Amino acid sequence: MKKLSIVAVAFAAVLFAACGGNKKPQTVQETEDIKTFEQEQIEASIKLNVDSLATAMAQLKQLPITEKNGMVVLTDEERQVKPTYLMEPAVAENTTTLSQKYRVLSAMQVDKEIAELYGMPTAEYDNEIAKLLVDINDPSFKVISESDGIYEASQELYKAMDENGRINFYWQIVATSLVEQMYVISQNSEKFLASFDDAAAANVTMRIVLIQDAIERLTNYDPELIAVADAIEPLKVINAVSVEEFRTQLNEAAPQIEAARTALVME
Repeated sequence: MKKLSIVAVAFAAVLFAACGGNKKPQTVQETEDIKTFEQEQIEASIKLNVDSLATAMAQLKQLPITEKNGMVVLTDEERQVKPTYLMEPAVAENTTTLSQKYRVLSAMQVDKEIAELYGMPTAEYDNEIAKLLVDINDPSFKVISESDGIYEASQELYKAMDENGRINFYWQIVATSLVEQMYVISQNSEKFLASFDDAAAANVTMRIVLIQDAIERLTNYDPELIAVADAIEPLKVINAVSVEEFRTQLNEAAPQIEAARTALVME
């Protein structure tokens, strides 16, 4: 019986092998096609999520310090004390990569707004911004009106950069813009936060969440975004829903904000 059992098992194994032998093995091409399909599905899912995040970003209001309707008003006395924390326009001359140029362009436009607020000359900013625009040569910027800044996260800008294959740079623009604005606010929080209400404070928190989410999703496809993700990681401590919470968190996170700014536009 024992021998019979062994023979039976052996016979079954042969039958199984024979049946299996009739199944055509997958070719390398078929395996690659499956991988490609799965990858396309993953990428499509990420793109859908990122598009949704961009839509949410576009629905947020500008931070009060860059709004054109005079949210921040300086007295003549305050305008006499010029800010020393703004980026020198010459920083643009040291940019080498396309990512750096986009980020410096975004930050420089924010600083130009603040310089204008203090009545400072902006000709040097204008010259360097013009050079960066030529170097970047992004047709997406055509959708921006003269009254809007490249730093602003409009839906029109996102769609244009998507069509031109530059959405990764879009997220670098809005990340740098937010960091630069937070840095500026931290340098004169009493004055700049006076233009904020609780909704504006919560707006900052939401921007941080949306930007970090999008960049983290895209780091697998753009290694240059890893450095951006690392730079803004410490900003997760900002989760304010009121002006007072934002004031406290901003003061506590000032060193991290400055470090993020340095990583994005000064290195």
